Amino acid sequence: MYPHERSLVKQLSDKPFALIGVNSDRDLEQIRQTVKEKNLNWRSFWNGPDGTGGPISTEWNVTGWPTIYILDKDGVIRYKNARGPAMDKALTTLLAEMGQSVEITHEEDSE
Repeated sequence: MYPHERSLVKQLSDKPFALIGVNSDRDLEQIRQTVKEKNLNWRSFWNGPDGTGGPISTEWNVTGWPTIYILDKDGVIRYKNARGPAMDKALTTLLAEMGQSVEITHEEDSE
């Protein structure tokens, strides 16, 4: 999913859009290395040494990864687990509700 996410961050950089990640790997140093290697240029939070039992996943009732929530401008979860084209459509819909017309496209990006 990283290539798709990188593409969204780039294309929507001038729109009211934010991608936020949560990582549940137990090794914080390994996470830092992965962020650098994979060029993850969006805000990401560590869920702590308890992995999926950490505070963020507990608060949001997340029991498995990846879990995707797409929130509207009011912070209301409007879509859950939309990936790929479904994620693009959800974002296009929500941005249109705010008067932001976008056409999301993706180039092939290999890992």
